[in-house]
Amino acid sequence: MKLTKPLANVLDLIGNTPIIKLTRLPTGPCQLFLKLESANPGGSIKDRIALFMIRDAEERGRIKPGDTLYEATAGNTGVGLALVARQRGYNLTIVMPDKMSIEKKYCLQSMGAEVIMTRSDVTKGHPEYYQDLAESLARDNGGFYVNQFANDANRKAHYTTTGPEIWEQLDGQVDAFVCGVGTGGTLSGAGGYLREQNPEIDIVLADPLGSILAPIVQTGEAPANIGSWYVEGIGEDFVPDICDLNLVSHAYSISDDESFGAARDLLLHEGISAGTSAGTLLAGALRYCQEQSEAKRVITFACDTGNRYLSKLFNDEWITQHLGKKL
Repeated sequence: MKLTKPLANVLDLIGNTPIIKLTRLPTGPCQLFLKLESANPGGSIKDRIALFMIRDAEERGRIKPGDTLYEATAGNTGVGLALVARQRGYNLTIVMPDKMSIEKKYCLQSMGAEVIMTRSDVTKGHPEYYQDLAESLARDNGGFYVNQFANDANRKAHYTTTGPEIWEQLDGQVDAFVCGVGTGGTLSGAGGYLREQNPEIDIVLADPLGSILAPIVQTGEAPANIGSWYVEGIGEDFVPDICDLNLVSHAYSISDDESFGAARDLLLHEGISAGTSAGTLLAGALRYCQEQSEAKRVITFACDTGNRYLSKLFNDEWITQHLGKKL
């Protein structure tokens, strides 16, 4: 890796993450590449959108140093916001569903954020749903609700950085792009950019089993019943405002078992530590690769570091208790 001169600030480390070719997993006739978003200073792909959303709010005059930012997150956007907010002089309150790993809560608190845990068994429209609660807290306390789910700076972050990086790093030779949807920013931003460069590229959605997004792509309708899943950060019970599902050409519903197993295999065989959402993406990418009859170049993400999931993903007792079997 090329060494650079000393940087002025930790925020200068966001983006320009490396890509590695996977060589020890069953990719069929395809070449599968992994973009290591875990190399961002906050440990996840969400550092990109945190920086863009705060800068956008500053440029619009909506926030000033000393203000308090509020956000609903599965954890990683919160960590990215905590990183940026601390450097730029903002307070931060994070609302997070109680199913998320305890490591994320500890990380947020250590970075100076206030963390409010709320119920994960309620859906959008309920006052204790994490997004509704974050929005109401911001309104009641005169703060700024970041709202990654409807904030177009989220999409722009991936359109102007993630997508172009992939295109340049792979020399424009990209046949398929596999991603998940938490907010839709990666799909709409990076996926939209890559589709503009190559209209024939396959945009593949890897979605937790129980989420409504893959069924919508597959059937055109949301399922009658919303499921539940242990994978964190992706999958939804609604379609986020910035999510363009029309870009998707293939969609897979991936079980928790398959997601957790893929993430563990990634560490065991390739030496790369990544979280549960990366397991879902990897499982979807492997399914896609194995279905192909000709060689293709496929790219997906290590969305974050596996160190945020030591108490779950890499805990054999937790796995046996919650998945009902060993992996």
